[in-house]
Amino acid sequence: MADETPEKTTTKDPAPAGPSPAASTAPTAPDVLTTAPGYQVRRLYQAYLAVWSRHVGQTLTGPQFAVLTTVRAHPGRDQSSLASAVALDTSTMADLARRLENRGLLERRTTASDGRRKLLHLTPEGERALREAEGRARALDDRLLARHAPGGRERLLHELTSLADEWERLGTDF
Repeated sequence: MADETPEKTTTKDPAPAGPSPAASTAPTAPDVLTTAPGYQVRRLYQAYLAVWSRHVGQTLTGPQFAVLTTVRAHPGRDQSSLASAVALDTSTMADLARRLENRGLLERRTTASDGRRKLLHLTPEGERALREAEGRARALDDRLLARHAPGGRERLLHELTSLADEWERLGTDF
């Protein structure tokens, strides 16, 4: 007669209760990132995009708002010079202006002397969309700067502008 030993059954160890120690703490950015100014600027910009989208961007994105605001301040100026004024490269500006034109918010007129040169003008619908977004944009600015006293806001904006100007110059030096 054959040996009749019962088969061994293997059981898996039960899963530990609760999350694993590694899963219980979210990873954090290493110091090499958190001490880098570009990393912090990108974080600020990502956060700004998120709050803009929630509080202002039902009609216009931040870049669209900037373009329409600048066109209103300088109607009939060429697309390239306006791109520089709002810190966009010319190809991004061309695409953005085309999309605004397709939505009926902006009119691009070709000059008689140079068929490639586009002069930008707000349409009545563009003016309406801009007016609608302006109040929400100003309220967002106030909320973003709420922890700073008026003098502190001025200093902060001056410092941010100074950094942006300096970093733009650095970008052309390399």
